[in-house]
Amino acid sequence: MRRTPAIGRVPVRDVRPAVECGRRPAKAVAGETFQVTATVFREGHDAVGANVVLRGPKGRRGPWTPMRELSPGSDVWGADITPDATGRWTYRVEAWSDPVATWRHAAGIKIPAGIDTGLVLEEGAELYERAAAAAPRGPERDLVLAAAHALGDDTLSVNHRLKDALGPEVAAVLARYPLRDLVTASDPMPLLVERERALYGSWYEFFPRSEGTVDQPHGTFRTAEKRLEAIAEMGFDVVYLPPIHPIGTTHRKGRNNTLTATPDDVGVPWAIGSPEGGHDAIHPDLGTLDDFDHFVGRAGELGLEIALDFALQCSPDHPWVEKYPEWFHHRTDGTIAYAENPPKKYQDIYPIAFDADMDGLVTETVRVLRHWMEHGVRIFRVDNPHTKPVVFWERVIGEINRADPDVIFLAEAFTRPAMMHTLAQVGFQQSYTYFTWRNSKQELTEYLTELCGESAAYMRPNFFANTPDILPGYLQHGGRPAFEIRAVLAATLSPAWGIYSGYELCENQVLQPGGEEYLNSEKYQLERRDWEAAAREGRTIAPLITRLNEIRRAHPALRQLRNLSFHRTDNDAVLAYSKRTGDDTVLVVVSLDPHHTQEATVSLDLPRLGLDWNDALSVHDELTGETYHWGRDNYVRLSPGRAPAHVLRAEPATSQIGGPSAS
Repeated sequence: MRRTPAIGRVPVRDVRPAVECGRRPAKAVAGETFQVTATVFREGHDAVGANVVLRGPKGRRGPWTPMRELSPGSDVWGADITPDATGRWTYRVEAWSDPVATWRHAAGIKIPAGIDTGLVLEEGAELYERAAAAAPRGPERDLVLAAAHALGDDTLSVNHRLKDALGPEVAAVLARYPLRDLVTASDPMPLLVERERALYGSWYEFFPRSEGTVDQPHGTFRTAEKRLEAIAEMGFDVVYLPPIHPIGTTHRKGRNNTLTATPDDVGVPWAIGSPEGGHDAIHPDLGTLDDFDHFVGRAGELGLEIALDFALQCSPDHPWVEKYPEWFHHRTDGTIAYAENPPKKYQDIYPIAFDADMDGLVTETVRVLRHWMEHGVRIFRVDNPHTKPVVFWERVIGEINRADPDVIFLAEAFTRPAMMHTLAQVGFQQSYTYFTWRNSKQELTEYLTELCGESAAYMRPNFFANTPDILPGYLQHGGRPAFEIRAVLAATLSPAWGIYSGYELCENQVLQPGGEEYLNSEKYQLERRDWEAAAREGRTIAPLITRLNEIRRAHPALRQLRNLSFHRTDNDAVLAYSKRTGDDTVLVVVSLDPHHTQEATVSLDLPRLGLDWNDALSVHDELTGETYHWGRDNYVRLSPGRAPAHVLRAEPATSQIGGPSAS
């Protein structure tokens, strides 16, 4: 009979983060700081200590990171760690008995009471001699040894014997090189550290086919290149392209999803495949593979990465339909079942059936992905991954990332929480979220608290404010202020955010009341926009978007996820939150009402900002350039169309509280 392993001499319990009890790695990006916690205790009253040990991808032991008890008496210890390179790491918690801390506590009680004074001092001398041996040779060891000698010198007064041993200089050395007895280590936990783009980035989605000219309405990669410069000037990092492959003609959809297409209708890009090719081909009207390579190269020159849509589905004309009939669902009448999401029907799309030939599908999917990787694509936005088996994605992403760990997969899965979380755990680096439908103060607070909590160890959100499929009701009815508000929220709440082209023009015409489909949706037709006229006439919020992306790049705090704190406001139409990383603190106050002016008192949790409760701070509005002097409670007045939000750089004040308040 197999015996359960004995618990450690100093118990170490509930080490976190732990994804599936450590069976899967927790995630971070290089330079990201996160907290490791554990429950640590021992019998009796002796003091304990704990630390985190990181080991890098090559087995190199990282810095020794001391832990502290997060709340006195809780036995829960924590420490912030920051892996500095990509690769597969491990971390573990070491717990130990702290005889020096135990002695200091006992000495503080016994010596003033005159209990065993000489014996206590002799015991201290022995402990400090042992502690000195743990310090490296040099001034620090000599300092501890001198304290040990003083403790053992009975020719000195009690106060002189204790002075150095209890002084701050010796305490600092012992904190760096503690005397550790009964050291007990937890099992190592896996940690996957990926490149920064897996967590942080600003995404812009557009259809190259809509970037045509008067003489050539259907855009090409060559004509779409001209749009890249404006996207880069707005500060985006990633350009996401919907499918660029040949589009089927069988059951092609017409404008506004009509079932009858005219000869001029261009079809839905997600109805992939025609006699011209499938997932590894380019639509002939967009150009050639050389044109695509040129497009990717130009994007790189502008500091942009290309993200390509990967939609694992086919039009009835896809070469796979004839070559691999077992990959599709066949109905009893012999026809192939088309895709449905009742009440929506997609007669022009065949979904994939996975169980007949999973191995073949994995092989072909990896081949297609590697084809585009060879042409400069290192990011894939995966369409509807929740309609495919989780194990399929685990195999595909695992195979890709084993050889190319820099490749990033974004899961477009607006679905049940269990599926979304599991997709993130099995490999997806980023995830779409419910942000699009979280509008109230309570909804945003609860949802962001969830996203920044334990799930942040494996699931990284990307806050798209809109998509070609989703025109949220808030944007339909809130006008330009609604677009401004949601841009501020998305860009400052999440390290990754995105918009779909036309957002900057506040496009909000809906197909039918109560729905979320755009009228004259670009999914079904070309949409040529006059960007220059919109800028001349002031019909664009591109300047705000540009400024938000500039702020994001300037502030390390906005490139993190787990550092979010909410602050109290006395008006449910006003949301206040902060992000703090090191000395960088950003405080955001935003109205959630796109129709009316809102006033509120913002009550700051100053310790969350690295300050004491009675400290003053200086806040500089990164949107307007104004500076205010704030304290614990502060008045704000926010107006749609003028200043719906403050994005504030917060610093300790050098003068007394006073001066103007934000308004």
